[in-house]
Amino acid sequence: MGDMANNSVAYSGVKYTIKDSNHGDFGITLEELRDLMELRAADALHKIQDCYGDAHGICTRLKTSPNEGLSGNPADIERRAAVFGKNFIPPKKPKTFLQLVWEALQDVTLIILEIAAIVSLGLSFYQPPGGNEALCGTVAAGEEEDESETGWIEGAAILLSVVCVVLVTAFNDWSKEKQFRGLQSRIEQEQKFTVIRGGQVIQIPIADIVVGDIAQVKYGDLLPADGVLIQGNDLKIDESSLTGESDHVKKTSDRDPMLLSGTHVMEGSGRMVVTAVGVNSQTGIIFTLLGAGGDEEEEKKEKEKKDKKTKAQDGAAMEMQPLKSEDGGDGDDKKRNNMPKKEKSVLQGKLTKLAVQIGKAGLLMSAVTVIILVLYFVIDTFWVQKRPWLAECTPIYIQYFVKFFIIGVTVLVVAVPEGLPLAVTISLAYSVKKMMKDNNLVRHLDACETMGNATAICSDKTGTLTMNRMTVVQAYISEKHYKKIPEAQAIPEKTLSYLVTGISVNSAYTSKILPPEKEGGLPRHVGNKTECALLGLLLDLKRDYQDVRNEIPEEALYKVYTFNSVRKSMSTVLKNSDGSFRIFSKGASEIVLKKCFKILSANGEPKVFRPRDRDDIVKTVIEPMASEGLRTICLAFRDFPAGEPEPEWDNENDIVTGLTCIAIVGIEDPVRPEVPDAIKKCQRAGITVRMVTGDNINTARAIALKCGILHPGEDFLCLEGKEFNRRIRNEKGEIEQERIDKLWPKLRVLARSSPTDKHTLVKGIIDSTVSEQRQVVAVTGDGTNDGPALKKADVGFAMGIAGTDVAKEASDIILTDDNFTSIVKAVMWGRNVYDSISKFLQFQLTVNVVAVIVAFTGACITQDSPLKAVQMLWVNLIMDTLASLALATEPPTEALLLRKPYGRNKPLISRTMMKNILGHACYQLVVVFTLLFAGEKIFDIDSGRNAPLHAPPSEHYTIVFNTFVMMQLFNEINARKIHGERNVFEGIFNNAIFCTIVLGTFIVQIVIVQFGGKPFSCSELTVEQWLWSIFLGMGTLLWGQLISTIPTSHLKFLKEAGHGTQKEEIPEEELAEDVEEIDHAERELRRGQILWFRGLNRIQTQIRVVNAFRSSLYEGLEKPETRSSIHNFMTHPEFSIEDSETHIPLIDDTDAEDDAPTKRNSTPLPPSPNKNNNAVDSGIHLTTDLNKSATSSSPGSPLHSLETSL
Repeated sequence: MGDMANNSVAYSGVKYTIKDSNHGDFGITLEELRDLMELRAADALHKIQDCYGDAHGICTRLKTSPNEGLSGNPADIERRAAVFGKNFIPPKKPKTFLQLVWEALQDVTLIILEIAAIVSLGLSFYQPPGGNEALCGTVAAGEEEDESETGWIEGAAILLSVVCVVLVTAFNDWSKEKQFRGLQSRIEQEQKFTVIRGGQVIQIPIADIVVGDIAQVKYGDLLPADGVLIQGNDLKIDESSLTGESDHVKKTSDRDPMLLSGTHVMEGSGRMVVTAVGVNSQTGIIFTLLGAGGDEEEEKKEKEKKDKKTKAQDGAAMEMQPLKSEDGGDGDDKKRNNMPKKEKSVLQGKLTKLAVQIGKAGLLMSAVTVIILVLYFVIDTFWVQKRPWLAECTPIYIQYFVKFFIIGVTVLVVAVPEGLPLAVTISLAYSVKKMMKDNNLVRHLDACETMGNATAICSDKTGTLTMNRMTVVQAYISEKHYKKIPEAQAIPEKTLSYLVTGISVNSAYTSKILPPEKEGGLPRHVGNKTECALLGLLLDLKRDYQDVRNEIPEEALYKVYTFNSVRKSMSTVLKNSDGSFRIFSKGASEIVLKKCFKILSANGEPKVFRPRDRDDIVKTVIEPMASEGLRTICLAFRDFPAGEPEPEWDNENDIVTGLTCIAIVGIEDPVRPEVPDAIKKCQRAGITVRMVTGDNINTARAIALKCGILHPGEDFLCLEGKEFNRRIRNEKGEIEQERIDKLWPKLRVLARSSPTDKHTLVKGIIDSTVSEQRQVVAVTGDGTNDGPALKKADVGFAMGIAGTDVAKEASDIILTDDNFTSIVKAVMWGRNVYDSISKFLQFQLTVNVVAVIVAFTGACITQDSPLKAVQMLWVNLIMDTLASLALATEPPTEALLLRKPYGRNKPLISRTMMKNILGHACYQLVVVFTLLFAGEKIFDIDSGRNAPLHAPPSEHYTIVFNTFVMMQLFNEINARKIHGERNVFEGIFNNAIFCTIVLGTFIVQIVIVQFGGKPFSCSELTVEQWLWSIFLGMGTLLWGQLISTIPTSHLKFLKEAGHGTQKEEIPEEELAEDVEEIDHAERELRRGQILWFRGLNRIQTQIRVVNAFRSSLYEGLEKPETRSSIHNFMTHPEFSIEDSETHIPLIDDTDAEDDAPTKRNSTPLPPSPNKNNNAVDSGIHLTTDLNKSATSSSPGSPLHSLETSL
């Protein structure tokens, strides 16, 4: 682990341990145990031998028995927890509600609104002194008396809407965080580990493990605490999560007995004594370091901010800022754990862009409105009426200008769709809540919506597509192939006894079948699933394996060759009472059969078994089983007579040979019954499902056919991992994107694949440019080794039941039932979010277009907006906020799965929607303007235009306002469909919220009109006038039918809006893997500063770089300038940005990076002369890559080590 890690570990120990003085009456202190666990291999062994003798010595000092374990006495357990700590790592502090509020306030649209509101509020309290009106010209209607008193309502209403949005957003984030923590604790409580207490093997929750416990470890375990091995069979551990070394480490009590928490048992089994738990274990130490690191980062950021104020000319800080934690340096271990922010989700990107466009348009309209009003006023007063500018009239003129400005602000407020952020938030939050019911626990909100765009799903087989409940369904026993499990009477007694003993003894004693938890449930399989299937076979044959195990306890086994992926078999030697030995073996049928020279015949006697017979069995039994998707296992035995000298047990190949075959069984992992249908839905929805599995290719192909991933007669590829690697690598063994591009569109099944293959495939599909749309890939995974692929994918699904912690940490969504159909539900919800936002936009933009045009033309022609500010806000706020609630909570329908995914570049507002928006806007404008300019004649009432000062609200303008609102109400129903469907009422009663809101709005509108009076500038209307308003409103429904008859294809002139960000528009620093998200609007502002500082800085950096690399390292590097401009970047297609290879380093990458230098530059780097510490290498990448400033050398970053090593 390197000295650096050790120092830091030591320092964190001081900070986080429990009071060491209180080490109870144990013969060993917490400090001593910690120091011991920091040593590795030989050092540790010497320390144990010098200080304690051996593992048993440690047990004695910890007052525990290597065979019986702890007594299990609660007082003793509690004392141990008090002295040595609990096995619990405190989670990071959650964000407080206020922090979440502050984050929600950073939204661009909200900021625009806040400014508008504050200006409007300020102006409403500004009351100019009165003057002599007569002298100052008779200008068209001035402000009404009440308007100035109620002017503040407008600003307050906007601020209120902002507060609503912020609180809703923050509350959502907060409750999501709470839900997630709840799930985390639920998951943690469910995790159990096997320990020995009071001589009984029991499973206890991981949090209850204490120092001194004797834990049983077996293949596939994630070790929950540190310990020292007491006894092991063939134990091999994958320590890559701590050391980054991918080789498995062999553990024996006499060579390397140290077992560390967070590492994986890849082979074998054993017993260990627990020596460190929780924050004192190796994983705990790293976690506390990360926690501390996190706090320090915060402090550092604060300091940076202060420094920036004092010395803005120091470009270095600025230069580093937008590129924070890009690909190396301090952020590394922190990033890997606190999920890096992914690039802005597709929808957020499109919305931000759209909001900025609409905001600009609104700003333009409001500016024009103000300019026209001011010019009209000035020309009319001073030019037409030829009046002089009088000093005493200035306040009055100012009052007019302020009024014009308020009208301008009103136009702007109406133009900016503040319902947008709210609609998105509500829609996502509603979906996330409902997705919980569909067994999707969403960890990152945007994943929910990205899922709607998914074009490919790479799924595991075991547990996701299949039930992960292995059962024996076929058997070849005593020369007969049974398609169903035979009755016990059909099998010769001798064969049966071999079978029963062989299966019971030659399997891990931790594998058991327990009674079901619920009445009528299935029996629970504990331990290795394949072994459970064999034990299940014995139960089917009405035999009990436990009796045999009680007769032959685990200690009585003479020698065990545990299962591993190389030998693909497991054997157990028994010593009989007469001195003879018998060995039982089981394993992959093709391998074990090769070692069989005899077979048990129909009467239970061994008979000769020739290679010819073997080929027959392979053809007639094994291949048919494999083609049905069964895993075949061969069971065999061999006797060593008493008289012969004892065999050389370590020479396994001589022992496990000359066997006698007992039986061959076919084990099925049945496909989940609902999966084929779910996959069909995915394919119909334009999503390709690929299966990535470690199983053999025949079984994988058979399962893929059963699931419907493959169909007979199609030319899709099924590859094994080896073949896949051969095809995608060039002569030098490097992966080439072009080669992957040739492969992936046809690939459906990848069998015998390693975790690296999975990551390579996902990365290859995501980076591919073959199809016109960039592929959006979802990946499912449960193992720790799936972490990199889950992280690389656009949406990572981890299994809630079978998944390891590492997988869950790397995922975006957790499937709480491990079921593939839940993924299809996620797709449905994702598409629904997208559609809900589009529905809302269609409605919102119609309101906006009409309101802005009415306010604009009205103001220009009649010098006063026909819709008063407060009315505008009622239309704006209520229609916005309530409509976002109504339209964003539409439940998803199966119909969503009948269309292809939209993809990243599809605009939010399609041509059809644009047609609807403009079509309805035309109808509404015609109605409003007709009423405005001819309403008094139609209804035979007084005209409201050019009303004198302080006139009471007119019926005329009230009718205009009322009709306008009625049209919006009915248009809300139109907006429910966005793909040009005819029936807009379909399923309307499934959405109670929608119905409630439409009715509610209608009732409030009646109240406003009939009783709103002066504040709302309304006067009461008669029943007849109301009926006309409603009738004109309903016209929008008929008009909608007319619009949908016009084929969109004829309207080529309609533009689409709200595209996703194109690749060319993104400055190159954004293309790096885990860049912090930068808002489009912010980016516009910052690009200038950044470039300016970068220019200055580049010169300094280049001088530094040249000096540093004058040595032999310099030859192979490109000069930094070659990538300085974005055009160069686009003309060098070979500049592929890959992320580093797939190990999961948790400790500072400089040590672990050895086997995976980050491949970034297109030129191959010269081999580094410094082999042990790749810091120099990573230094090169950092400095050549986008010229990051070499001044960022905080200790611990590769650059720091670069300077020290140079």
